[in-house]
Amino acid sequence: MSGIDPENGVVRLCVAGVQAEQAGDGERAAELYRQAWDARGNDVEASMAAHYLARVQADEGARLAWNRTALERAEAAGEGTASFLPSLLLNLGHSLEAMGELADASAAYDRAWIALESLEPELAEPLRAPVDRARKRLAESQ
Repeated sequence: MSGIDPENGVVRLCVAGVQAEQAGDGERAAELYRQAWDARGNDVEASMAAHYLARVQADEGARLAWNRTALERAEAAGEGTASFLPSLLLNLGHSLEAMGELADASAAYDRAWIALESLEPELAEPLRAPVDRARKRLAESQ
């Protein structure tokens, strides 16, 4: 998301969680993401914390629930979340696909594809190929 304040407490907790994940400490990452969720003060912060909490869930059902929460909170926040929506929709699609909810997964991937069109190229390009692969994968399986 553009306009993220690096000094924001939730942002700092999420950054520390990513660092813990990269260092191989998933347990610490999950703890930091939970702290970010507990510290959320608005829908943007809630979306961000839920996005990261989804990443550390071993259970696909829990991952799906957090991905849904991340998207719902981003949509509730409205302005300022457009740059984050394609990624959230891609993650939601992956969770839905893993749960066998292929029609809903396909819809999420299609929404992600459409959302990419409103982004600046430098934000859209890293996600374009993964979204395209997901859409093609589902189209071939049906």
